[in-house]
Amino acid sequence: MTRPPSAPVAHTPPGRSSGAPGAAFSRITGTGSYLPPRRLTNNDMVEMLAARGIETSDEWIVERTGIRARHFADDGVNASDLALPAARDALESAGRTASDVDLIIVATSTPDMVFPSTASILQHKLGVHGCAAFDLQAVCSGFVYALTVADSMVRSGSARCALVVGTEVFSRILDFNDRTTCVLFGDGAGAVLLEASATPGILAADLHADGRHLGILCTPGTVAGGQVSGTPLLKMDGPAVFKLAVGVLESAARAVLEKAGRSESDLDWLIPHQANIRIMQGTARKLKLPLEKLVATVDEHGNTSAASVPLALDVAVKSGRVKRGDTVMLEGVGGGFTWGAVLFDY
Repeated sequence: MTRPPSAPVAHTPPGRSSGAPGAAFSRITGTGSYLPPRRLTNNDMVEMLAARGIETSDEWIVERTGIRARHFADDGVNASDLALPAARDALESAGRTASDVDLIIVATSTPDMVFPSTASILQHKLGVHGCAAFDLQAVCSGFVYALTVADSMVRSGSARCALVVGTEVFSRILDFNDRTTCVLFGDGAGAVLLEASATPGILAADLHADGRHLGILCTPGTVAGGQVSGTPLLKMDGPAVFKLAVGVLESAARAVLEKAGRSESDLDWLIPHQANIRIMQGTARKLKLPLEKLVATVDEHGNTSAASVPLALDVAVKSGRVKRGDTVMLEGVGGGFTWGAVLFDY
């Protein structure tokens, strides 16, 4: 598909408002990612669970999910530790430094602590201070939500250079006595730099939530009186999540295309939440999108929740698949129940 070349990003000098004429839009200028070194294959998980008297197999996992491996963080490694190299990677790819950033949003369901925010901790680790920094919690839809919020803030002139990160250490909240959930998730981080632009990058977004379904995917625990109250481990009704996800991902995709005045034929790439290859392929087929235009990293990363979409985006960019001028759709779906999509020209 032939399109005119993208206009250059409007870089605003420090101290000047990003709301100046010529900077009415936002565009992704850099991507980054990080995976902890510890990689576990399905066979590694089989051995781990066998030691607990639980049976599973590589074939069982692959057939149902498409997952072949995932990465787990070592003890003492937190969400901000994974976010830091991903953020630096995104900054480097954009030709920026941390001092250029005036907004940090971290999407995570596994923060370093109750408070302060993981975004504030990341800001400190980046060696900068003063800019707005906060966490956003929408579970596996978190990055899509965070990118939408950042786009709105850049468009309004509240920010000119936003660092948006999805980072998770889901291995900390897995029930390793439940073979139906513990084999699905992994740890990692992905990041983008979103900057003020004279031409549209982010084209449209569509976000939703329905709390009636909160029980089908949750970690129903909290801290009260110095003790854990409830169950601090992930619980999921897999069939219910699967059924709901397929429908809402298609509706969000069509809604965001309509908002942008685009059609399925305009899509170069679909990058959905990396949870289950069957859900992802089902969404692509409903959009009449060839499977070669589907970016899938779930086989190597597992489900990294809020990190999965930016991780997959960075892999696609670094591998040369996603190129400048391509039209890309990002989709997220997760606990809450939350879902949404973002359409952008890269």
